Amino acid sequence: MSVFQEDEQRLRCVLPFEAAPAELQLLRKAVKRNLELWGAQSVADEVGLVATELATNVIKHVGEGAAATLVLEPRDDRLRVEVHDKSHALPALRAMCGEADCGRGLHLLASMCEEWGTLLTATGKAVWCELSLEPARHCMRVRRAAMVLEEYRRAAGANSAVVPTFAVLEESVTDVIADLLHWLVAQGGDPDEMLDRAQMHFEAQADAA
Repeated sequence: MSVFQEDEQRLRCVLPFEAAPAELQLLRKAVKRNLELWGAQSVADEVGLVATELATNVIKHVGEGAAATLVLEPRDDRLRVEVHDKSHALPALRAMCGEADCGRGLHLLASMCEEWGTLLTATGKAVWCELSLEPARHCMRVRRAAMVLEEYRRAAGANSAVVPTFAVLEESVTDVIADLLHWLVAQGGDPDEMLDRAQMHFEAQADAA
């Protein structure tokens, strides 16, 4: 289950999970679903791989069945990925190792991410990394729209514990546009003119991308 949190500037998604092999595919699907909602599907496979590697490290070094949490947070031109667990033992990147897969997850982080690190928390530790959102920069407007839709759904009384499907969000888009047109008419504006202008802006931005 994902939990959306927002402040005035950022989206944030929190995904509690159980560190178990059977959970990895579900975790990857949840990552993909949330990035699609944010308009960052172009980096979904890369982020999903990093997330499952971090979760695999929890299984190996903390224990199968351990409670853990994945946090996704867009920050300007990067996506921060964190995995929290309840162990205070910090991982170390080794250049050489006796086992074939030893340190594989950390080496993957070092090769794929802009930055990565670890930090101790009140309840354990977090391993974090930041991936470039450059492939999804043109989708920044989509991320802002996702925030608007989440806020609109809350204002409309939608259940915040339910992860919205595309069909649900698509219906919300229609409602948002209709409400904006009602507001425009109440202010004396012309809805047809506004729709034409919005279409022109959309096409210009799509061509620029």
